[in-house]
Amino acid sequence: MNSGLTIRPISGPDEIELFNRLPYVLDDELADDLAAGRRRREWMWVALRGDRLVARAAWWGRGGDAVPRYFDVFDFEAGRADDGAQLLSAALAAVVPAEAKPPEYGRFVPPDWRDTPASRSAVEERMALLEGAGARLFVERLRLEWLPGTPIREPSGRLAFRPVRDREEVIELMTLVLDGTLDAHSREAMNRLSLVEAATEHYEEELALYRSPREWWRVATLPDGEPVGFVTPARNDYNPIIGYLAVLPAHRGHGYIDDILAEGTRILAAQGVPRIRAATDLGNVPMARAFERAGYVNFERAINMVWDGKLGE
Repeated sequence: MNSGLTIRPISGPDEIELFNRLPYVLDDELADDLAAGRRRREWMWVALRGDRLVARAAWWGRGGDAVPRYFDVFDFEAGRADDGAQLLSAALAAVVPAEAKPPEYGRFVPPDWRDTPASRSAVEERMALLEGAGARLFVERLRLEWLPGTPIREPSGRLAFRPVRDREEVIELMTLVLDGTLDAHSREAMNRLSLVEAATEHYEEELALYRSPREWWRVATLPDGEPVGFVTPARNDYNPIIGYLAVLPAHRGHGYIDDILAEGTRILAAQGVPRIRAATDLGNVPMARAFERAGYVNFERAINMVWDGKLGE
């Protein structure tokens, strides 16, 4: 079945150029990720016919992780789906610990991928291989970008803004926000955990790891000090971002989201950033419309797939 196909992890940084012979938007980050420990050579796999790269796969983690957190590179040459399937099978078996569930898979795709035959075919073929390995579609997300020069909504005067007090306040607000959330990842967490546990997990695994000052985070309040919502403008390892944006359930439906997003955007814009990135689920229409009103452009989408159990189950 292998028929001359060599499947193996890369030897190290010296093979990044080989790995990047199949292009993808993350290629410029791979060398830095490897040097920083966000990737490891044993998490980056290639399939070769002679010295020709025909398929590749890579996982991502945080520095010090013993196992990867995310599967985010999977490519194969056109017409080489069988090679891609063999690579996927071998790499999953090697990278994912025995008796463990594979980490979530994510792929950035063009915003109009369904309307372009070549893009649609490539996305669907890749998804079919992953489904053959046991994965299923979890959610499709909009990737959004604000660029300098885009107007920022002026404060309406309806809300006041103050820095967050501490970790406990953020988790308390996040716990309240989970009531009625449209976010697929949050809903999945709520199926496993209590509301406060789900909020704490999100805080510890994402917000607490941002590289930027917590002083940027803002709680929006009514004039009497009652919290309405909050926003966490931040920097992750790659970009300035709107990390979390929410209105508390009791205050939804009044247009406060526009003021809160504008405040977060204003804080990052004041740092002279080259861009601001954000994301929301395709099905979270109210949030997507808020970003659109704020001048954020949908420049990509993301396809997220998950395994519900261990490999082979």
